[in-house]
Amino acid sequence: MKVLLVGRGGREHSIAMKLYESGQVNQIYAAPGNGGISDIAVCADIDEMNIDGLAAFAVEKAIDLTIVGPENPLVAGITNKFHEAGLKIFAPTKQAAMLEGSKRYAKDFMQKYDIPTAAYASFTRAVDAKAYINKIGAPVVVKADGLAGGKGVVVAHTIVEACLAVDRFLTDSGSPQTQPSIVIEECLEGRELSLMAFVHENNVFPMLPARDYKRAFDHDQGPNTGGMGAYAPVEDVSSESLDEIIETVLQKAADGIMREGCPFTGILYAGLMMTEEGPKVIEFNARFGDPETEVVLPLLKNDLLQVLLDVLDGKDPQLSWEPKHCAGVVLASAGYPEAYEKGILLPDLTPEDRAIVVHAGTRKTADGIVSDGGRVLLAGSKGDTLTQAISGAYGWLKRHIQTDRFFYRGDIGSTAAKADSPV
Repeated sequence: MKVLLVGRGGREHSIAMKLYESGQVNQIYAAPGNGGISDIAVCADIDEMNIDGLAAFAVEKAIDLTIVGPENPLVAGITNKFHEAGLKIFAPTKQAAMLEGSKRYAKDFMQKYDIPTAAYASFTRAVDAKAYINKIGAPVVVKADGLAGGKGVVVAHTIVEACLAVDRFLTDSGSPQTQPSIVIEECLEGRELSLMAFVHENNVFPMLPARDYKRAFDHDQGPNTGGMGAYAPVEDVSSESLDEIIETVLQKAADGIMREGCPFTGILYAGLMMTEEGPKVIEFNARFGDPETEVVLPLLKNDLLQVLLDVLDGKDPQLSWEPKHCAGVVLASAGYPEAYEKGILLPDLTPEDRAIVVHAGTRKTADGIVSDGGRVLLAGSKGDTLTQAISGAYGWLKRHIQTDRFFYRGDIGSTAAKADSPV
């Protein structure tokens, strides 16, 4: 089969590496891809948002299946366009992708279908939002309604901080995160958890639970990012809690979106907080999470292409997982998530020993691989224990990265590793 992978980040490189293992894949195309993806796929210089161009390319190359990584083309309707052209695609429609595309829609949806989540209110006027914040106090969470590349959420610990976030998201014309509306939520306390599932209509097939780290610096300090590292599986969440999440969150969401008249096909991601009252949804994503994908897919024993085909055909893919741990640490450009430099020549990125090197913001040039984004790569590793997996990831980084033009967190998985055990 010929497969088209849409996207350019670490998530897409991880998907490409898994597809490359499949004996059923004859050719992988990626649009636009990155420096690492280009080693195992033919990269086409087509932007993710050039939906007409992607559809034309899929027709020209007789693509058998298209997989979409990032959220922006999903919300823009790439799946609808491909369906109109008679092309097979594993991704939700524009309507179904609104679970990620609009925080306000998602919160209203969860309330309607009794999916556990934080209390909230929505606003279009800054004056009303600030009056609400002054009434309920801090801490509070302020969210831009639409897509913001992982930078549309502020966990405000003071009323002043919350009001500044309101201005940034509602009235600051110079901010890329400015939106027509915002959501203000109660601040949940507990341990975060990510759970992704392969979904087609009412069928939900959950993956391993993962935990990611969104703050830029150690000990969860600094601004929110797209993710600075992750590990899987998560040992401090019981099988009973996972069953509860599958039943009350993932299955309810799949059933609800069916009743809304826009069945979901693709990856449904639930970002959760494990509170004293039980699991509550922080957010839904309508695609593979990043960087969770980079630590979950390496543990999947199945042929990924066959999984996707089975799910599309309404069959149980019988997911099987390695009895190991996987951890990944993101190498980011100095300055990220704010302004940063591109085009920095990277050292040898060979993944020796147990290491897994996943390219994110990289580009191949005549001189070698150079940085081309805020999150440059993820160094990962598998191990019989989480400690082994973490050691492998950090060991690779320490051997290969010796420059102050990049940085990475030094505490990914460290708390969980203290209570370490084999899977």
